Amino acid sequence: MARFSIFGGDNSRRIAEADSVVVIGLGRFGSSLARELMARGTDVLGIDSDEELVQAHNGELTQVVRADSTKEEALRQLAVDEFDRVVVAIGSDIQASILTCSVLLGMGVPIIWAKAVDDRHGLILEQLGVHHVIYPEKDMGRKVAHLVRGAALDYIEVDAGYALVKASAPSSLFGKRLGDTGIRKEYGVTIAAFKRDAEAWKNADADTVLGPGDTILVVGPTANSENFAQLR
Repeated sequence: MARFSIFGGDNSRRIAEADSVVVIGLGRFGSSLARELMARGTDVLGIDSDEELVQAHNGELTQVVRADSTKEEALRQLAVDEFDRVVVAIGSDIQASILTCSVLLGMGVPIIWAKAVDDRHGLILEQLGVHHVIYPEKDMGRKVAHLVRGAALDYIEVDAGYALVKASAPSSLFGKRLGDTGIRKEYGVTIAAFKRDAEAWKNADADTVLGPGDTILVVGPTANSENFAQLR
């Protein structure tokens, strides 16, 4: 028989009817993800096999349950199959991660995100049919590497070889309409948005004029975007 702590399955069914996500695995990554989802107004059913982690999240998530996610009976009693989105954030136990994803796929969960600790783990998840495989540690390492080597204030890889870079506006653009600067032709990038002092971000267009202290979002091929961020 499945054993649970904190709440029962009926509450899970009510949560599934709302804008909600199941997060399985409440370690550092899963915990951070679950709390951010809650902060954004998304109901979260958190599941972990560790009683201490479950108790630690009691009151922080919409519902938190101690259960063995590799057992289909346990997940069905928690109505996990009634949710549209499930994140498998198990990292330390690769076997449990794979078995959990296999069970979820067999239950017909429409959208499954799963954390992979390395390429081999990720390949197995992809071969199983997991819809979205993520590599938090690997992705963060790549991001920090780009930030360390350049002048970018932030960096997001949109796809292989294409990035969104946050940078300080170069002085060569001050006082000029972006439409008159020929940035795209000369540097191969586009300035998508800008921020001035404490103001909110605004979309940039041909009539945008930048000045000292402005921050910009540059979009384009990774090398071009990073090179543009080096301009002063």
